[in-house]
Amino acid sequence: MAAAAELPKTMWAWRKHKGNPEPVWEEVAVPEVPPNGILCKVLASGVCRSDHSLLTIEKQAAWFQDKYTLGHEGCGRIVQISQEVNETRFKVGDVVALHAVPGCRQADCPECSRDLSQICERGHHSGIGQDGFHAPYAALDIRGAVLVPQGVTPAEAAVATDAVTTAYHAVTRRGEVKASETVFLFGLGGLGFNALQLVRNIGARIIVCDIRQQRLDEAIKLGVPEGDVVPVGQSAVEFVQEKGLMIDTVLDFVGTHETFDAAQYIVRRGGKILCVGSIDPENTVHMKTGTRKRLSFIFTYGGQVEDLEEVLRLIAKGVIRPQVKPGILKDFPTVLQDLTEGKVECRVALLQE
Repeated sequence: MAAAAELPKTMWAWRKHKGNPEPVWEEVAVPEVPPNGILCKVLASGVCRSDHSLLTIEKQAAWFQDKYTLGHEGCGRIVQISQEVNETRFKVGDVVALHAVPGCRQADCPECSRDLSQICERGHHSGIGQDGFHAPYAALDIRGAVLVPQGVTPAEAAVATDAVTTAYHAVTRRGEVKASETVFLFGLGGLGFNALQLVRNIGARIIVCDIRQQRLDEAIKLGVPEGDVVPVGQSAVEFVQEKGLMIDTVLDFVGTHETFDAAQYIVRRGGKILCVGSIDPENTVHMKTGTRKRLSFIFTYGGQVEDLEEVLRLIAKGVIRPQVKPGILKDFPTVLQDLTEGKVECRVALLQE
């Protein structure tokens, strides 16, 4: 086993305890290296709305442990590599992005065998029911590690594992957005703003809608024409009708009753509605509208290691610039509260003190 230096025996981490909706700052053992994995000194871990859901929703999948370390967006420096690892690309000291759900990659896996590794139930789920990255050290299967290119910061690499990769998978692999399309985007938060940059890189026209003027101003700075920005307070339906727009694809990164309802009216016949956000856990499909317009409702979840590799390449090239602010690990509860209350405009990456 390759090792960099003697490690501490214990560490302090933010943990989920079953039945407790608040994160617990708890001393736990430094994890051991998995048989086919690595141990990393965590450099940055992203805070996501999903952290709040994981803390507050008790009905979860079978693999969820009663106690586990939170954090499913991570970047770290390799300090140990298992002797069983045959992958020669990695060495102690490398900085790697940590994909939370790389999948088991077994031929008989119902999901991995169909190229759906991000919803695999057999592999480890870092920070999603099993130990994750809101801690000084984290263990990971080698299949979830991606080398971070020059020019990409640990904070950017951490949020890239979910906030950017999820947007990339949604736009390119699920929505299959083309340059010839006109796209309507609801929500310019941590994921939506990344999706905006991806759609612009594809070359499609994009109409943006958000309830925060500051986020719309950021979109304009990025190059979105003011005429393609829905004014705060105006409904999406009115805007599309007034402009006479033909919307090929709606990207709903919000998922409220209002946005999901509007999406069904503004999208053209034969159009696509890509469902990413889920602020409201239940929404209504208007069956008559959906059938008469022959709409496609497409759901998406996360992304794959291959997506993360491409995303990091795009960040290194400057095609995508994730909006991420630094925080410190000890402040996780405050950051998460600010995020859920809408006080955080982009993404926050927790750095080690």
